[in-house]
Amino acid sequence: MSGAVHHRNTTVDGLDVFYREAGPPDAPPLVLLHGFPTSSHMFRNLIPALADDYHVVAPDHIGFGYSAVPSLGDFPYTFDALTDVTMGLLNQLDIRRYAVYMQDYGAPIALRLLLRRPESISAIVTQSGNAYREGFVEKFWKPLFGYAKDPGPENEAAARLAFTEQEVRAQYETGVPDVSLVSPDAWHHAMEVLGRPGNHDNQLQLFRDYQTNLDLYPRAQECFRQTRVPLLAVWGANDPIFGPEGARAFQRDLPDAEIHLLDTGHFALETHVDEIAGHIREFLGRTQRQPMPAR
Repeated sequence: MSGAVHHRNTTVDGLDVFYREAGPPDAPPLVLLHGFPTSSHMFRNLIPALADDYHVVAPDHIGFGYSAVPSLGDFPYTFDALTDVTMGLLNQLDIRRYAVYMQDYGAPIALRLLLRRPESISAIVTQSGNAYREGFVEKFWKPLFGYAKDPGPENEAAARLAFTEQEVRAQYETGVPDVSLVSPDAWHHAMEVLGRPGNHDNQLQLFRDYQTNLDLYPRAQECFRQTRVPLLAVWGANDPIFGPEGARAFQRDLPDAEIHLLDTGHFALETHVDEIAGHIREFLGRTQRQPMPAR
């Protein structure tokens, strides 16, 4: 069955990488890149909804989900390093040209993939995945940017609140009109894998590295203008982390970008998976009509 989801492990640069895979191997590839503090688990319902027409691959980033959690001494925990591992996995799977779905932390990884190999990405689907300075909600980001600028004890204590159950649960439920639609399995899973030994220190390093993502935005925007890559935004209108201004900003450099603001929060797939899957099918069906080059 093409809709069956396989749960696989492989080794990339000596690190164990877990990924979910479904769909015919010769179908157009669709790579799903998750955000903080979740994993490929966030795509558990989307993958089978798309697997009849697409070869879907959703890895867990290093330090997330079921992938390896090396110590800071053994892995640098930068977004460049996470991109290296993602690119290594795609090379290993012989996926050379693909559409990418980016959410939260998945966005700076996808943007780096685009900048490294602009010809490799045939389309972008963004769900609360920023490429502009617009849309950063100050209440959420102020303590994290404060910590990145001055990682002293007081600012670190404020940043560590992002690892608490209250804050993780809030990422899933804030902005959702009916929170009974959000499975508690989602944030419990995120808490469990986030809390593996030493992982909070790893995540703090990624907070400190986050400024590098903003620094590459101008290059990414220039790449948008040059490549005219088709882009679909399916975004929570009530997202408490990346507001809808972040979605609308894509039309500055990609005037044909398709924007859908949904009545939900940061993890829109928890409440709107069927609607999002429908938008993706229509969008990719319209923009990917030509046969994709051999992988």
